[in-house]
Amino acid sequence: MRRSFLTLLLPLAGVAALTTAAIHKPAQFSLFSIQQDIELGAQVARQTDSTYRAKGQLLERSRNPRAYQLLDGVVKRVLDNGNVKYRTQFPWDVKIIKDDAVQNAFATPGGHIYVYSGLVKFLDNESELAGILGHEIAHSDRRHSTQMLQKQYGTSLLLGIVLGNRSNSQLVQLAAGVGQLKFSRDYELDADKYSTIYLNGTRYYDCDGAAGFFIKAEKQGGGGTPEFLSTHPNPGSRITNIQKSAQALGCASRSVSNTNFAELKRIL
Repeated sequence: MRRSFLTLLLPLAGVAALTTAAIHKPAQFSLFSIQQDIELGAQVARQTDSTYRAKGQLLERSRNPRAYQLLDGVVKRVLDNGNVKYRTQFPWDVKIIKDDAVQNAFATPGGHIYVYSGLVKFLDNESELAGILGHEIAHSDRRHSTQMLQKQYGTSLLLGIVLGNRSNSQLVQLAAGVGQLKFSRDYELDADKYSTIYLNGTRYYDCDGAAGFFIKAEKQGGGGTPEFLSTHPNPGSRITNIQKSAQALGCASRSVSNTNFAELKRIL
C-alpha cells in the first residue's frame, strides 16, 4: 500500500500550481491523502515528543494522570460535537508541554495537539480553553496544517518523509517548524468559525470562547503578548467575527463550571 503513494508524485509545475490553489482556499484539494496525513502526523508527533522529552518539558501521561484526565475531558467534549469530519480516522491525542513562559498551542496533520502550560494558565475559564482547542482541532480536521506544511517545506520533502526516503534531520527540522507555522488569514478565519461550530455542538460551552482569549491578549499587549498571536496572527476583526458567529448560533451566553479548569491550572 505504501508504494501506491508514489502515484501522487506529479510534475513539478503541477505540484506548484495545485499547492498554491490549496493555500488560498481552505479545506480544498490537497495533494496528500487522509492516510498520508495520519502517517506524516504520527512521524512528526513522535519527533516532537522526543524533542520536548529531551528538554524535560513533555508532561508524560503516566506521571500526570489527573492533569490529562481534566484536559482530556475538555478535548472529548469538543471532539464529540458532531461536526469533526475525521473524528474516527485521526487519533486526536493531546499533550502538554511544560513551559509557563510560552502561551501557545499547535496542531500537526492527523490530529495531534500540543498545549503549553503557559497558555492554560493565561486563560480565564474553560470555555476559552475549549475555544482554543476547537481552533487547533479545526486546523487538523480542515487540513490546514498539511497544506501549510506543503507550502513551507514542499510536497516532495513531505512525501519523502512519509515514504521513509528522507533523513531524520529533515524530520527534526519539520517537527521543529510545526509549532511555528503561520497560517493565512483565510485559514485563521476558517478555524475561528469552526471553533464556534464545534463548541455549539457540545451543547455545553460558551461558543465564543476563543474570543475571550483574543480580548485578553489585546488588553495585555506590549512585550507580554502571547506567542499564539505570532503563529496565529490577528486579522483585524477576528473578535467581532467570532462573537457574531456565536450569536448567530445562539450559544454565546452559556454558563459553564470552571471547577475542573481551576484545578488543571493549579496542578500544572
